[in-house]
Amino acid sequence: MIEATAHVTPVLADGRLLLRPWRSADATELHDAVRESVASVGRWLPWCNADYGLQRAEAWAAQCRDDWRTGQQFAFAVRDAASGGLLGGCGLNQFNAMHRSANLGYWVRASRQGQGVAAAAARLVARFGFGELGLIRIEIVTLPDNRASRRVAVKLGAAFEGMARQRLWAWDRAHDAAVYALVPTDLDQPAAAHSAAMSS
Repeated sequence: MIEATAHVTPVLADGRLLLRPWRSADATELHDAVRESVASVGRWLPWCNADYGLQRAEAWAAQCRDDWRTGQQFAFAVRDAASGGLLGGCGLNQFNAMHRSANLGYWVRASRQGQGVAAAAARLVARFGFGELGLIRIEIVTLPDNRASRRVAVKLGAAFEGMARQRLWAWDRAHDAAVYALVPTDLDQPAAAHSAAMSS
């Protein structure tokens, strides 16, 4: 857990995207985004499934507000800065306060995939983690055949550190996972420096 402090900036933007904490008013759009993305996002994230109802979206928004206050996680709704439309989600969770590290997660709705949204949002959130929360390490952990998620990690400049045995639990069983990590200086390095990791 990371202690939430008054100086933490709740809105992140880069001119193209606007990220802010989830609100109860987001629930309907979140529900729609999840339902359209079952075939793509749901292949990798088990919560994204055909049974995802509006009540789950409302509960998620409420949980995110509580977690923000306690520092359990910092989850952002990712929106198009021009239209205001919901594009997906990105956030930091699984904090190790002693070692100042966390996990970075992201997803993009099906209709906006392949447009660089995940990488841009993840970069904003990673900078938030290093700059506002004082993290020194951010991990990206994904299923080995999730090539899209791994490409995002590479675009960010994250270093591929290896395959971790039984690192993830999903669909009622353990899975090996590809582990990438960012440290603050990585965000200033070109993605090409780590491009060889994708062939591992």
